[in-house]
Amino acid sequence: MIATHKIEAIRFKKDFIMLTIDGNELTIPLDKLSGKLQAATDVERAMYRISPSGYGIHWPLIDEDLSVNGILRDFAK
Repeated sequence: MIATHKIEAIRFKKDFIMLTIDGNELTIPLDKLSGKLQAATDVERAMYRISPSGYGIHWPLIDEDLSVNGILRDFAK
């Protein structure tokens, strides 16, 4: 499978997620992105998997999946 995006970093600070995708930094309020991530513990947030293609991010402990294309469409400037 061909990689669609390069997810370089995923960090959380309070009620925000900071993502570095394809060299671009995005800071997104969790209440606008995902109620599950907003309610998750630090441990649950830290346990994620990036799909090999760069298509999505999965948090198995809270059963949450986010599409990178959707994130970029809705939050990239």
